[in-house]
Amino acid sequence: MCLAVCGKIKKLDLPFSLVDIKGIETCVNVELLENPQNGDYVLIHTGFAIERIEEEYFNYLDCTLEEMLQEDEG
Repeated sequence: MCLAVCGKIKKLDLPFSLVDIKGIETCVNVELLENPQNGDYVLIHTGFAIERIEEEYFNYLDCTLEEMLQEDEG
């Protein structure tokens, strides 16, 4: 099974970007994206932004991940 997480690009320094994932900022390679921009929402797998996503889908995925984390704690 593969897992991708969603994040928001905060600062570009091509080919990398500082991305916020649930409040944790990490460095992600954005070379696979066409014309990445600050504020873009992206799916991240193994340190690479693999796809740009819409904010609505980002919110859905973020809520789903949060629910999974809460269930794991309970």
